[in-house]
Amino acid sequence: MTLVFKPLAISLAVAALFPSASAFAEPAQNVIVTAGRQPQLAKDVLADNVVISAEEIAKSGAVSVVDLLQKQRGIEITRNGGPGTNSSVFIRGGSNAQSVAFVDGVRIGSSTTGGASWASIPLSQIERIEIVYGPLSSLYGADAMGGVVQIFTKKGGREIAPSVSIGVGSYGLRKAEAGISGATASNFSYALNAAHETADGYSATKPSAFGYNSDKDGYTQDSVSGRLGWELSKGFDLGLNFLQSRLDSQYDSGANYDSRSEQKLETVSVFAKAKLASNWLSALQLAQTADNGTNDAAKGKSKSKIDTTQNSLNWQNDISIGKDVLQLVFERREEKVETTTRGVNGRRNTDSYAASYVLKRDAHLASASVRNDVSSQYGSHTTGSIAYGYRLTSDLRLNASYGTSFRAPTFNELYYPGYGISTNKPEEAKNGEAGIFFDDNTSQFSAVYYNNKATDLLVSTTVCPILPTVYKFGCAYNVDKATMSGFTFGGSTTLGNLTIRGSLDLQDPVDDKTGKLLARRSKEHGSLAMEYAMNKLKLGIEGTFSGQRFDDIANTKPLPGYGLLNLYASYDVAPNWTVLGRFNNALNKDYETVKNYAMAGSNVFVGLSYGYK
Repeated sequence: MTLVFKPLAISLAVAALFPSASAFAEPAQNVIVTAGRQPQLAKDVLADNVVISAEEIAKSGAVSVVDLLQKQRGIEITRNGGPGTNSSVFIRGGSNAQSVAFVDGVRIGSSTTGGASWASIPLSQIERIEIVYGPLSSLYGADAMGGVVQIFTKKGGREIAPSVSIGVGSYGLRKAEAGISGATASNFSYALNAAHETADGYSATKPSAFGYNSDKDGYTQDSVSGRLGWELSKGFDLGLNFLQSRLDSQYDSGANYDSRSEQKLETVSVFAKAKLASNWLSALQLAQTADNGTNDAAKGKSKSKIDTTQNSLNWQNDISIGKDVLQLVFERREEKVETTTRGVNGRRNTDSYAASYVLKRDAHLASASVRNDVSSQYGSHTTGSIAYGYRLTSDLRLNASYGTSFRAPTFNELYYPGYGISTNKPEEAKNGEAGIFFDDNTSQFSAVYYNNKATDLLVSTTVCPILPTVYKFGCAYNVDKATMSGFTFGGSTTLGNLTIRGSLDLQDPVDDKTGKLLARRSKEHGSLAMEYAMNKLKLGIEGTFSGQRFDDIANTKPLPGYGLLNLYASYDVAPNWTVLGRFNNALNKDYETVKNYAMAGSNVFVGLSYGYK
């Protein structure tokens, strides 16, 4: 089956026959969608999670999504230089390829390298982020081993509401954003947003790095997003979501050439939702994602292209049975890879069937899910999960869960000349965890222990187990095992005008064969922040720290631990007008997340925004 996305009118006509999944709806403030593919009150969600609100994003002053995620518990990041350069996100010690990212219910990522291309996601278009930790393959399929990150783009309300913001900062940073949203009397709603940002940057590499170039490595990013919705009748809606981003960035690959990378991220989806009965919400989404990258590393002599296109169909049915919900899902995902590397180009299709059940009985909460993914490339794979929670009081709950997950081999691990092996199979993992959660609407606290054992890990072996004379420099092969275990703590409280929040991760992500730490992952990291609000003024201080890591699997190249201090303030200068100032890395800490690649020193940002609140 081939999905057709052009012209768009055809997709809209098809979508009108079915309803859209509740997972595609914009969540309310105290509701989480991603943990169960359905709206759930935060107090009822059994999976460990973090929600980053619009207010937190606005006052973060972050330049990129990676900067924002770096402050969240359970997450570590790496970046080959400043914003705009290649970035990775590690959730609970898992690799970038062992997590899944969605934008408005649409899966994004590269089928060649694995995982999301985080640098290409425009923070300026984001209103809310949900992070759900732990194995979610039984809900979302391949690669959801460490967790899932879902990004919701900016949406509007019923009234016409324009918004605009501008900002300037260190390293020649300039930002401008504008948007408008609203609805008409004919039940048509809309939200359109556009943004432009550019920075002169700083050298991505340090003088000790191979390929060092002392020039500044800046970037320019242009992005637009939008949502259109029609309420045709009560309980029957149609809609369209889209996001487009183009990132043109510089990086270092030699002393005598200004190397450049262009990344494009495009998502478009059409959806519809309808109540087929008083207790039955059925849904359909048709979507297409493009993750395209072009690199020019040596005066045009080594220009390369890596493009991934994903077409998907998602049909979901949520059936209420009293307070319980039975969910039935069918998905089809078609991946297409086009590169300048001979042999890597190809396609694969995956058909998936899933069922889950969420149960509520007085103090008892429980959920169970099972999913079967059938791939044209790696065959059939079944995963499942079960979770149980018990309320000791209305505010205090104990949780326990167990789940299985897997990661599909990337096209590079299967087909890259002299490296990939076509018979490589998926990685597998089994995760058990237990935790305690407290939330009385003023204070929140969570403590979770997890133990995620992964087998058949695909790693680069220096001596290939098969045909070593052909694979002279090693190959990708299912030879490794790893355990990613640890404790993660999070909490926040409000004391009058003072809000305090913090997190601490004590983890042990190790290679079971060698007993050494997985590359670029620490044994401890965390954050602490305080904000004081008085009338129109807010003052804040943030701290983020990480222990020592190693840049290599042999643990011979240490990356020293670091601590960062940020200061910020915001002031409502007039109704709907806010000015924000930030002083990031106030102590000018020199640190690395990748050996010999530079991170930003002390820098400031000042912005002015207008928008209805």
